[in-house]
Amino acid sequence: MAAPLRVKRQLPLSPWLFAAPGLLITGAFVLYPFVSTLVNSFTDRRTLVPGHFVGLANFRELLHDDMFWTGLRNSTLYVVGVVPALVVLPLLLALLVQKNIPGITFFRSAFYTPVVASIVVVGLIWVWLLDERGLVNSLLETVGIGRVRFLSDQWLLLLGAMAVTVWKGLGYYMIIYLAALANVPRELHEAAAVDGAGPVRRFLSVTVPAVRSTMVLVAALSSVAAFKVFSEVYLMAGPSGGPAGEDTTLVMLVQRTGTGLTGRVGYASALSVVVFAVTVALMLLVLRADRREES
Repeated sequence: MAAPLRVKRQLPLSPWLFAAPGLLITGAFVLYPFVSTLVNSFTDRRTLVPGHFVGLANFRELLHDDMFWTGLRNSTLYVVGVVPALVVLPLLLALLVQKNIPGITFFRSAFYTPVVASIVVVGLIWVWLLDERGLVNSLLETVGIGRVRFLSDQWLLLLGAMAVTVWKGLGYYMIIYLAALANVPRELHEAAAVDGAGPVRRFLSVTVPAVRSTMVLVAALSSVAAFKVFSEVYLMAGPSGGPAGEDTTLVMLVQRTGTGLTGRVGYASALSVVVFAVTVALMLLVLRADRREES
């Protein structure tokens, strides 16, 4: 007869001991900064000066700050210009590299390379390409078009930064779509082909509905990242935010306002709270649009 199994008594605090490192890191680097920023947004705190409670004064000042509206406009335009491209283009790219043909692994790696590259390196490469004496202008001058001021024109500079964001994000979202496409039953495509559906019809009737939830995820992730854009515009436009600061984004304005020995930490915190509120609103809008389509 087998000996009876002995069940050791588990200590009540054992799960919390395992979770403690993660909870400490989350509390120190996520919860505490969030609460501190929220509290500072209602004060007039500066870098070296303790703040005093001023209520909603910082938020009222935002409404009369021209740079705030400029940053809000640019961040919103960034979302409008980047998100549709990052939802559609990676899906088409994933369909292209999904096929098992000789040499396709090389192209998968090549498309993913910009993702692992440093954003600083990527930004500098594009600055050199779009500079007035860069490669792109040299080619344009060769074909007789003439040099284009990509880095000194307000809208061309913003479009150039959008191109950097799309180029760098294509490979990342392509991997997400590849995982979703792997779960699409091949029988659905075969049945659609038997019914006479062409490649475009199969894409719209089979592929898109099958990966719609993934498209919503990509839209939510890319919209939040696009609204919080900083590095691309900062590297291409400089700390001043382009000509007369017209390409400044909200996150750039937070960095410019809240840093330095005379930084207005309270006002920058109010800006950060607005950025947080808008990003949450963007995610809720995307999820609500998805629920409407499902219903």
